[in-house]
Amino acid sequence: MNMRTFKIYIFVLLLVACASTSVKANTPPAPSTDQPLTMDQVLDRVISNEQDLYDQMRNYSPLVETYIQNLKANKDLGEVPAGDKYFLGRANFQNGINLVPLTDTSSMGKKAVASMGNFFSIGMQYLPDGFLQMIFIDTNGFGRQHYNFAFVRRDFLGEVRCLVFDVTPAEKAKSGRFTGRIWVEDQDYHIVRFNGEYNGHGHMSCYFHFDSWRTNVKPGLWMPTFVYSEEKNLQYDLMQKLSFKAQTRLWGYNLGGFSREEEVSKILVETPVTDETNTANDISPIQAQRLWDRQAEDNITDRLERIGLMAPKGEIDKVLETVLNNLEVTNNIDPDPEVHCRVLMTSTLESFTVGHTIVLSRGLVDVLPDEASLAAMLAHELSHVVLGHHLGPQYPFFDQLLVDDKDTFRHFGFAHTPKEEAAANAKAMQILGKSPYANQLANAGLFLQALEVRQKGIPNLISGHLGNRVPHINDLKSATPVDPKQNPQKISALPIGGRVKIDPWNNKLELIKSKPVGTPAEHEKMAFEVTPFMPYLTCFGADAARPITASATPEEVKLGEPPDPTKP
Repeated sequence: MNMRTFKIYIFVLLLVACASTSVKANTPPAPSTDQPLTMDQVLDRVISNEQDLYDQMRNYSPLVETYIQNLKANKDLGEVPAGDKYFLGRANFQNGINLVPLTDTSSMGKKAVASMGNFFSIGMQYLPDGFLQMIFIDTNGFGRQHYNFAFVRRDFLGEVRCLVFDVTPAEKAKSGRFTGRIWVEDQDYHIVRFNGEYNGHGHMSCYFHFDSWRTNVKPGLWMPTFVYSEEKNLQYDLMQKLSFKAQTRLWGYNLGGFSREEEVSKILVETPVTDETNTANDISPIQAQRLWDRQAEDNITDRLERIGLMAPKGEIDKVLETVLNNLEVTNNIDPDPEVHCRVLMTSTLESFTVGHTIVLSRGLVDVLPDEASLAAMLAHELSHVVLGHHLGPQYPFFDQLLVDDKDTFRHFGFAHTPKEEAAANAKAMQILGKSPYANQLANAGLFLQALEVRQKGIPNLISGHLGNRVPHINDLKSATPVDPKQNPQKISALPIGGRVKIDPWNNKLELIKSKPVGTPAEHEKMAFEVTPFMPYLTCFGADAARPITASATPEEVKLGEPPDPTKP
């Protein structure tokens, strides 16, 4: 067995209260040295920059994910999910605003045929193109001819100093015009946030309220990144009312660009090749088979990364592999080849193995409340590796990967059989029992219990697209649970977006770093729920290690220390 260090990476318990390939890589315009002198000149610059953004967006094809939760009243928690919708697609701005679906969209993929903002029909059918429209204020004439602007104040969004304006349609403006507030950074006068709705509801459609954010990905380039939409008791179809919350995320503006630059740099500084002709270089049949399987595995992960569905290797992978290492060392598991971890970019909760690579979705990492719960998910997938549950030598040939993006989920599949899942659950309990998380399994059980309670309200969130849904480890669910009444700080699961932030330009993932805000109230725990976005904006090149969202940290846990076995 190889000697490996024994480390524990503690997950700080968080509660968030706010939470593609480039067709052409345009160089963003350099910041202008001609600073406006009057408010009219400022507005002229704002309008001009907005029009430039519309033109530049035609050169990009980011991935777009929209997740919607319908709401119902709950006497204890206020409102809770009561059904959901999920859509994932690739944007195309060449001729208007269009989406090419990656998911099965038999009931969701139909496009609006009327004006901007026709988001659902009389049958309450959500149209994903409508949510994508919310990244733009008005592509049909955002200017003084159609709008009135009123300066409100100066404000900070994170570290970005902004001018705030109220925007209203001019008299006799047609329906679909924006009404709300915009935040304009005061260096080059780009709109970085806008909040409001489009006016002019119709009998067959409605406009939703939304809050749209942009990220400074390059000097002078602010790209649409987040949209939060919400309605409470919206009247439609005469007697019907609608309440929902929705998140839309965009990423993958510069797919492959960053990694290619990094690869070239590595090639240029590569050390000279060492001649090892005198050593034993022949490969045995078993070694050849393992290399063949690893080649297929690498083909798959590389393809998913190039599509934009898998994050490049980074900080989150190291965290997962540290926890995985704890499981392997304490159980004397030394797989060959070594097991690695990767992260799927999507919000849906799923996990699977591709050969000796364990894949967890960003959404699953987001909602896991602590390290013991994360260890339980990894132990289940590690068990598939240990038990030899291989899916066969899939995709070792490059031509097997040449599939259109829209066919990705139909082409790739890594789900295990129910028999294999049951065997992995039993093996996972053995692994966890010998691990440093053995005294914290009740926390993982609490997470699985919460998921079971909520599953009817969030069926699309917990439906895996490439692998299995979150494993149902019954022995964990039956572990002695933590009584929330005795420990009000205990959280069974976090909201979506509770741990991970995305760089929309190169798809890199980082853990959210935020300050504790005290013990959350019961209705603020929001397990598996959609919350608003409140990103901590910075200018390109600024310190990225600062917090980007408000959160509640009920417990003080020091990074790098092992779990306290005396705590439940």
